[in-house]
Amino acid sequence: MFTVEQIQNAHSKVKSGADFPSYIQEIKKFGVTAYETWVKDSHTQYFGVSDFSTASLPKYDELAITDEIDKEKFVGYLKSHQQGQTDYYTFCKHCAETGIEKWSVCLDKMTCTYYDKAGTEVLVENVPQ
Repeated sequence: MFTVEQIQNAHSKVKSGADFPSYIQEIKKFGVTAYETWVKDSHTQYFGVSDFSTASLPKYDELAITDEIDKEKFVGYLKSHQQGQTDYYTFCKHCAETGIEKWSVCLDKMTCTYYDKAGTEVLVENVPQ
């Protein structure tokens, strides 16, 4: 199976959201089938076949996630990030500011779903290939 270290090495090549599709393809080759990233500290739970899972440690001090969802503002921040205009930490701060608690990526369906604190889907996107 895969290790967090392998995934972190792949992620180290990601400088902005524009690099995300390459990262997804690389971790998919490792056997990652899905993962969930928590905005508060960027710890991530990775899933593979046969109920395999592993998790990363927090990457930064906890961010406070607002209770109010601002989907329109979030979508604007997301588009900026995907165009390479913001780094990862800035994107996470923007998620917290607009009420996004976590995102979940399904590599079988090639979707990324963003959730609020209540676990409600805020946005589902197709992952570019």
